[in-house]
Amino acid sequence: MIELHYVRTSNGLKVAIMLEEVAIEYRVIEYDIFAGDHLVPAFKAINPNHKLPAIIDLDPDDRLGAFRVFETGAILVYLAEKTARFLPAEGRGRMEALQWLAWQISGLGPMLGQGYHFARYAPEGQQYGIDRYTREARRLLAVLDHQLNGNTFVAGHYSIADMACWPWVQNIANLDIAMSEFPAIQRWSDTIRRRPAVQRAITSSATEVPSAYLRKRMTLTGEQWSNLFGEGLSNAVNPLS
Repeated sequence: MIELHYVRTSNGLKVAIMLEEVAIEYRVIEYDIFAGDHLVPAFKAINPNHKLPAIIDLDPDDRLGAFRVFETGAILVYLAEKTARFLPAEGRGRMEALQWLAWQISGLGPMLGQGYHFARYAPEGQQYGIDRYTREARRLLAVLDHQLNGNTFVAGHYSIADMACWPWVQNIANLDIAMSEFPAIQRWSDTIRRRPAVQRAITSSATEVPSAYLRKRMTLTGEQWSNLFGEGLSNAVNPLS
């Protein structure tokens, strides 16, 4: 049994898709990050960085007791190795998948995430930030489109690299980027969406991303801002700051 400590975001959806693909029994424990559920000491024991998602494997292979894993790249690799699926055990195929996973967690996710932040959450008048991250988003999407031009999947075979990238490109309209600008991404995205496991993840009442999270602009209260981006988050990590 896997406990999935979950928030309905692109990062959360990565792990939900993987769990559906490998058909491991799992239980969703949902957090309201606007209310600060992720800032409590009990969650700090799971992830000292106070970010979601995270998992707890209640039946790890080493039989040494429950094991927690945080950071989506590490979670995907952990589940792939636990089930021997969606990541080759060795050789070039493994490295292809791992390097594109690294590309997503170090580039595509953070840059699109910053773009979404400035476009959706930041106070009005942040055009420099919007322009800077939208430009970088287009560059990274062009990299992905190039890779997919002639490849059915990101690493040549369906893998955790696809699961990592796919949720993040679903919301690029928030940056006024049309999927149609990138034909190979459009074809790949449609292919992934048709997978039964992906359909289960995006339509499940436990893991689907609600339409409210996809609005172009979000207005936050002072408490919500603090819990997501401000003193609430900082103080949870370092109470002495």
